[in-house]
Amino acid sequence: MKLHEIVDFLDDLLKIKEWQDKSNNGLQVEGREDVKKIAFAVDACMDVFVRAKEIGADMIVVHHGIIWGGIDYVKGVVKRRLEFLLKNGISLYAVHLPLDAHPSLGNNAQILRALDLEPIESFGVYQGKEIGYIGVYDESKPLDEVLSAIREKVNESITVLDFGSKDVKRVGVVSGRGSFALIEAVERDVDLFITGEQDHSIYHLAKESGINVVFAGHYATETFGVKALMRVVGEEFDVDVEFVDVPTGL
Repeated sequence: MKLHEIVDFLDDLLKIKEWQDKSNNGLQVEGREDVKKIAFAVDACMDVFVRAKEIGADMIVVHHGIIWGGIDYVKGVVKRRLEFLLKNGISLYAVHLPLDAHPSLGNNAQILRALDLEPIESFGVYQGKEIGYIGVYDESKPLDEVLSAIREKVNESITVLDFGSKDVKRVGVVSGRGSFALIEAVERDVDLFITGEQDHSIYHLAKESGINVVFAGHYATETFGVKALMRVVGEEFDVDVEFVDVPTGL
């Protein structure tokens, strides 16, 4: 397949032009025109780049790219990353907020579906647009049962602030660094709020608001979108696709 065909498909599918984002969404580094294999990963880093080369990838699609607003200097880590990609003819495509918020492929929608929920309400306003989703169980479930499902489907290692109801019906998700949406989750009567990174500042807010919070890891909560996108690309194009797992434990 041709690089520009894949890029045009991704740009349109993810509607990247509709988003104001610190990330330069889209094709960040242009490599060879012919694409036979695409690696998918959470982070644009040397561990991912080296692994992509080892598996013969011509292109890498990531959630966290290497260009955020622009490049100030081409030296140090930036130089080494760009040099590696250009020398090996590997393209880099990044999609940040548009992948968080996508109604079917996004991190938050996919996490809810992993927990047998449908993303029926959007919430979590960030830079003027909602990027999270709320799912509602038909009947309330015991909190411990939902926590077990999170450990099984999202991340074995989670931190729980169990300050809310022991019965869960409404679940809100904002992956990654999503603690900013806690107050909105409270206002939307969410029983359990799931995000990625631990944030000390929301401990007392959660406690005094009477809401359950799960920190399931920034990396773990943001593998869902790239994996879903990988499946779509693999079905759409005559290319091999592979997820490159480089967990940070954070």
